[in-house]
Amino acid sequence: MKVGIVGTGFVGSTAAYAMVMNGVGREIVLVDKNEARAKAEADDLFHAVPFSHPLTVRSGSYADLDGAAVVILAAGVNQKPGETRLQLLERNSAIFADVVPAVLNAAPKAVLVVATNPVDIMTHLTTHFAEKLGVPAHRVLGSGTTLDTARFRTLLGTHLGIDAHHVHAYVIGEHGDSEVLTWSLATVGGMALDDFCAARSVALTPENRARIDERVRRAAYHIIGGKGATYYGIGSALARIVNVVLHDQRAILSVCGRTEDVCGVRDVTLSLPRVVGGQGLVATIPLALGETENAALKTSASVIRTAIDSLKL
Repeated sequence: MKVGIVGTGFVGSTAAYAMVMNGVGREIVLVDKNEARAKAEADDLFHAVPFSHPLTVRSGSYADLDGAAVVILAAGVNQKPGETRLQLLERNSAIFADVVPAVLNAAPKAVLVVATNPVDIMTHLTTHFAEKLGVPAHRVLGSGTTLDTARFRTLLGTHLGIDAHHVHAYVIGEHGDSEVLTWSLATVGGMALDDFCAARSVALTPENRARIDERVRRAAYHIIGGKGATYYGIGSALARIVNVVLHDQRAILSVCGRTEDVCGVRDVTLSLPRVVGGQGLVATIPLALGETENAALKTSASVIRTAIDSLKL
């Protein structure tokens, strides 16, 4: 099982490292316009193989993506401190106009996983380019709010004193400032969040919720302000997504994909809980949101739609 990664900056190389450590795939091919960087990353990663799982890591050109089942698109420029994800759009959209056709010409059957920010809009753009080449929209997805959902579950689990694996709660909408934390649907061990808190005598005040919300919503800004970039969390999220696709696991992940209608906003790409399998997006799980969350999701969808409109596709 071959996996390609285009873009060997912090995110791409860390995703490769997470795959090596978790034994995801059998061959990983790194592609970057800076060939020396790609080769150096591949060599360094390959030297970790004896301490992890038997697979091959090498650098190559687009042609070396031939036969890849999944290709991660992590090419593009990094987010600057204080810069919103949407401000990255103009700088990264031109790059994908070249990258997407090059990848699909080499690996026409691959599922494309977009990691470049602003990820919702870049995924929409990737889908647009892919469809022009005859690739169906379901084979293009973005990392979306997979990491935001993990942050939400981790912080909520910590507050409740529960392993985050037993917390089910999703972040939906934009991967960014307008994202929506679905508090009303959160469950712990099969119990509604409020019922669990009552049963365990755990206080979850509006102030607690606001603090968790801020730490989820603003996490990237805090991390970028402290060390310049985020990559461990998203690298691990990408490894998880790739593993799901390679093994057709039919996992429910909050990835982003092109959607016909979201709260009355037409043709928009954002994150919702979706079934992910070997051919990409299998289905979208409908959510029974409350009025406030529905309104917030509509606002988030409108933010993304406005940015998409600026591309004049």
